[in-house]
This record gives sequence, structure tokens and C-alpha cells, in this order.
Amino acid sequence: MFTLLKKENRARRGTFQTVHGTVQTPVFMNVATSAAIKGGIASEDLERVRCQVALCNTYHLHVRPGDEVVRDMGGLHSFMDWKGPILTDSGGFQVFSLAQLRSIKEEGVYFQSHIDGKRIFMGPEESMQIQSNLASTIAMAFDECVENPSPYDYTKKSTERTTRWLVRCKEKMDKLNAKEDTINKKQLLFGINQGGTYDDLRVAHMKEIAKLDLPGYAIGGLAVGESHEEMYRIIDAVEPFMPEDRPRYLMGVGTPANILEGVRRGIDFFDCVMPSRNARHGYMFTNYGIINLNNAKYMRDPLPIEEGCMCPACQRYSRAYIRHLLKAGEMLGMRLCVLHNLYFYNHLMEEIRLALDEGRFEAFFNEKIEMVTKRL
Repeated sequence: MFTLLKKENRARRGTFQTVHGTVQTPVFMNVATSAAIKGGIASEDLERVRCQVALCNTYHLHVRPGDEVVRDMGGLHSFMDWKGPILTDSGGFQVFSLAQLRSIKEEGVYFQSHIDGKRIFMGPEESMQIQSNLASTIAMAFDECVENPSPYDYTKKSTERTTRWLVRCKEKMDKLNAKEDTINKKQLLFGINQGGTYDDLRVAHMKEIAKLDLPGYAIGGLAVGESHEEMYRIIDAVEPFMPEDRPRYLMGVGTPANILEGVRRGIDFFDCVMPSRNARHGYMFTNYGIINLNNAKYMRDPLPIEEGCMCPACQRYSRAYIRHLLKAGEMLGMRLCVLHNLYFYNHLMEEIRLALDEGRFEAFFNEKIEMVTKRL
């Protein structure tokens, strides 16, 4: 399913074939947590901003509207009218970050819903069943995401339990994909590497889960408190032990600089709420640096958010107008800003892929890394 087309040092250019289409990698997945991107973005908008993969969340959709509702509506692709691949996060991160009064057992996790306090149980089998109901292209394994830093002994036990949970996820998915009434019988399972900020635990866990011969592997449990330098160190430690013929996914990361650094270290898949979340507050990414549209200097600025940008917002509206919309609390302001930032991220990935195709990624990296971190 994954074809490695070429490499430049550790940076990789590839394709990933799925039942819902072929993904060109490296790729940034646009986060549609509850089957939509906050800011009034519809599926046709995702096509306009060149999104390849949408990411939806198991926990949120299980709580509302309910995964069985989505199943009865034909699965996520039918429900949200999105033709391309969809990846569903397992819900593990949300259980550990949002849920109140959680209790972790070998069988799974007991917790209270962050919406209404309802008591819920979720384990590997439950997560796989929910994701099967959602009928996503790629399902993520159910794991425990520990805080960074966490005590070594607890992190080690948690990682070992995550391995046992992954085995159960694989067994359950195999059974679900064989059922007559399963919507997507070709759903893929990605395993998740854990181990906190401990290199030895990370490497040992990656070696162990690689034996399961899964369609893809992710590095999880990062961008949850550690520094960027620690994150890059963990990637450097784990990457040599990730199967070269499978896609590699760095979960929940991150800034344009993080993505450039990740690609340079051999990562293929990325996701983050940052472009849409920041956009809703007027915090915009451009090829010339980062701008905050709330600043008074843009009150009479006739220029688009970014000159030369082909996104729907920049093709028609000025900074002055969009700033006015944000200040007036008009939803259109947030929508235009989100469209721009998503376009920026997806176009950045296109530029990265072109640079890899042409064997000039290192030069592109050196030129781009300073631009995307500059504040204007």
C-alpha cells in the first residue's frame, strides 16, 4: 500500500494507496474533529484548499451524535460527504486529556464524558468497534498517552499495556473486517509508539510493535509538555526502527517549522488543530512570516492576507475587511481565516513534495525554516 518513491537523506517522498484514494506523502491531515472543521468549513471547502486526508475523532463522535448514528447514515464518508481518505484517532488522547475521574484498568478505561458526565467504558475492542461503525479509511490503535514528563516506572508499565492493547486492537479489527455488515471491510490499523521522553522505552516499544506487521505506524505522546528539542530527539531515536516500507505518522504536530523538521527526520503524516484554531483568533501563517490580523496596523490595509496566495480568502478580500469581521464577531471572518491557514499548510506540503521530487529538499528546508518562524 505504501510506495517509497525517493529519499533525500532521511526525508521521504511516497504514495499510500487506500480504498478511498491514493495519498501523496508527506501529507498534512486537516482536523475535522466532529466530522467538520471549526469555522464553518464544509467538505467542498476542503477540496478547494487541497486537503488530501480528513482526520475525525472517535471519542467526540462516539459521544455525539453516536457512532451507531454515523453507521446508520452510511459511515463518515457518506455522513460528511467527503470522498477522500479519513483517519480516525482512537479516542485515547481525548480520554486522558478531557475525561474526568478516569480509571485505567487492563481491560480499558472507565471515565466520565466531558459533555454530560455520563459514565463510559472504552477499551481496545470498543475503540475498534466505534471506528468500524465510523468506517474510516485508517483507524488508530487505542493507547494510553502519558504526560511528559512521567515517572519512568509508570511510563514503562503504560507502554507495555499499550502493546497488549494493540494486539487486541488488531484481533478485533480482523474480526470486524470479516463481518458481512461492516461498511469498510478494508479499514487499516495504525499502531502507536509510546514511551514518554525515554529513548530506551521508545526504541524497545517500536521494535515490539513493528513485529505485528501493521499497515502504518505513528509516534504518539509528543507535543504534550516536552520541548521541541526533546520531541526531535525522540523522533531521531525511534525513526531508525520504524519499518521503511510503511507510512510514519507524527501525531498532533504541529507548527510549519515542526513539519519541516519532521519531514527532514523521515516522517510522512502530520496533523494538528493549530492552523484552524489559530486562524479563528486572527493568527495567520504566510510565506513571509506570521501575522496577527487583530493588530491596529491592518485596520486600513487593502492587501490580502498574503500577496500571491491562491486561497479563497486572499483571492477576494482585504486584511482590513477580514479584521473588521473578526472584531465584529462575524463568523465569516473566522471562516476566511481558517480557509487561508488550511490552504497554507496544504500548499506547504505540496512545496515539500515538489522539492523532494526535484532533489532539493535540504535547500528548500534551509530557505523556508526562517520564513515560517518569523513574526511580522
